[in-house]
Amino acid sequence: MVDGHLAISYYKLDGNVVSFIHTEVPPELGGKGVGSRLVRGALDQIRAEGMKVIPVCPFVKAWIADHPEYKDLVKT
Repeated sequence: MVDGHLAISYYKLDGNVVSFIHTEVPPELGGKGVGSRLVRGALDQIRAEGMKVIPVCPFVKAWIADHPEYKDLVKT
């Protein structure tokens, strides 16, 4: 929660694979990097657990494309 607003990322867990379905950031938090911090934190945790990611959510998919250091987490 940031400034009284909740940003959230919906996902599905299947074994050691996390599929990010949708990410929501309230308009009040738009452009403040909240979505990026949310995704980075989730991906760092996924990396620490030795899991993989399927970025169905367009925001997560674009974020990973812009941060090549996380591309190794994408399930191929």
